[in-house]
Amino acid sequence: MAPDPTEADNLDRTSLVPSHIGPNVFPNNAFFSKLLRHARRDRLAVRDVDLGLEKTYTELLSDALTFRAVIERQLGSETLSALEKGDEVYIGILAAGGYEFAVAVVAVLAIGAAIVPISVSAPVSEACYFVTKSRQVLLLVSEEAGNLGKDIQHHFRSNEQTDIPVFPILPNLPAKSTYSAFDIVISSTHTLSDTSPGVVIFTSGTTGRPKGAVMRRSYTHETALAIGEGYDVTHTDVLLHTLPVHHTTGLQTSFFVFLAGGACIEFKRGGFDPGWVWDRWVQGGLTVFSAVPTILLRLKWHYEKHIAHLPPRERQKYDVAANQFREIMCGSSALQDDVQEFWTTLRNNRPILTRYGATEFPGCLKVPANAPRDLPRRCVGMPVPGVEVNLSEGDYGELLVRSPYMFSKYLFDSEATGKAHDEHGFFKTGDILRREGNYYFVVGRESVDIIKSGGFKISATEIETACRKMQYVNEVAIVGVEDEEFGQRVGAIVGVKSDASAKEVTIERLRKDLRSELAAYKLPTLLRVVEGELPKGGTGKIQKKVLGPEMFPADWRDRKKVQYWESKKGQAKL
Repeated sequence: MAPDPTEADNLDRTSLVPSHIGPNVFPNNAFFSKLLRHARRDRLAVRDVDLGLEKTYTELLSDALTFRAVIERQLGSETLSALEKGDEVYIGILAAGGYEFAVAVVAVLAIGAAIVPISVSAPVSEACYFVTKSRQVLLLVSEEAGNLGKDIQHHFRSNEQTDIPVFPILPNLPAKSTYSAFDIVISSTHTLSDTSPGVVIFTSGTTGRPKGAVMRRSYTHETALAIGEGYDVTHTDVLLHTLPVHHTTGLQTSFFVFLAGGACIEFKRGGFDPGWVWDRWVQGGLTVFSAVPTILLRLKWHYEKHIAHLPPRERQKYDVAANQFREIMCGSSALQDDVQEFWTTLRNNRPILTRYGATEFPGCLKVPANAPRDLPRRCVGMPVPGVEVNLSEGDYGELLVRSPYMFSKYLFDSEATGKAHDEHGFFKTGDILRREGNYYFVVGRESVDIIKSGGFKISATEIETACRKMQYVNEVAIVGVEDEEFGQRVGAIVGVKSDASAKEVTIERLRKDLRSELAAYKLPTLLRVVEGELPKGGTGKIQKKVLGPEMFPADWRDRKKVQYWESKKGQAKL
């Protein structure tokens, strides 16, 4: 059938000219255009401490183009055909933060596929679940994660009667970059839709198997710019990156945001070492530090134990180092009051810039760079421009979010996607917040931070705040423990400081010390004492849904390590 004359005369030019593709051509998408503009200004993109190298934006783009061609040769004709049609294709990246990771991300996005970052410390079974759930066609593996990659492949061959191609990154990167910034061009015909999948981040999975939150391709540039502009991120910034890159704080806030801004990202992977970080700070040359509360807490502990008692002149260099940053950002979970106070004091009344968001809706609430220094305690900021938020009960209640930066879906799970929203299309966060004017404050997680005991609704975070005032408390987690009499008991999991004896911390003493801070019905009736730091998940968070049942199992009365308070007898049971 001949085309309608009107339609034929109104064809887009891309239908009339040859496809503009080639080894030096990136797809027409704002992510690549932005990076290329940084490259033309000869800016430094990545400093990889572990590999001992520095790479400019030009080298990053050139190496990504070269690696893209290598990856395409590993893909079957069916996958290549799907990519050409614009179908969803997912490629895993098993790598910690560093140059290998950065090149792999840009290369996969340039192919037209979506990236699926996987933690290098993931158990084999969990990593295999991620590969299967996202239907990955290829798994790119860093040098560090080579053995895990082999174990994953072996698992599939042995147990799934199938195979997942595993391909190393580092050996397939060129020794010398192929293209200059002037050689690299953006396609005039081949576009990638910003609404198509670009990134998949798996949730923590504390309420079941992890769900794959699919972020649109605009996540890599428009969302990144929206967040970065609030922090005044520019090409003059140098970020020290010590976070995992398989969750949103390490991937969006500390990677895409700074790439979009043309900044330099200095990666240090491996287990977090507060001593190394303090020493690196002393070397200088940094402008921004991005963290989660656990990192700031460990840096605080290190300062108090190893730095605070140094001679004034020697201690001063560490104080100066902490003040080199124009901002220190913190997200992922609520920052403890005592930790905020420590850093605010050390940094001459400059508070940590806190924020609130989640995998499904990054860039929701945040304290911007130009915020007043006298913000109320525990404030997590105000809505990012363009983001709509409601509280279920007016100025208090569950936070409901509609945002242009939201996830598009849970991967291959439309039922879960639908249930995550209310009838008006707001995402149901499950977090309880309150509002004062334009500022928001996190009360806690509805499912774990609101304890229903004896007819009362009790805030776990309020009790945790009171517990942290005790000199012997290093860390604390307050959890609800199922109980026939009260519905739930208030259980305290306390990590004691190294100079405190665990035997001296009893439920009786804790309740006595808290009486001036809390009403009687809020006092813990169960206690587990842990020496040092409390166990945490891969993102550095205390996972109460996991830790609570571990510390207070159903038969807690028969566990010797559980101390409990019997209200009728008015005494502690040890």
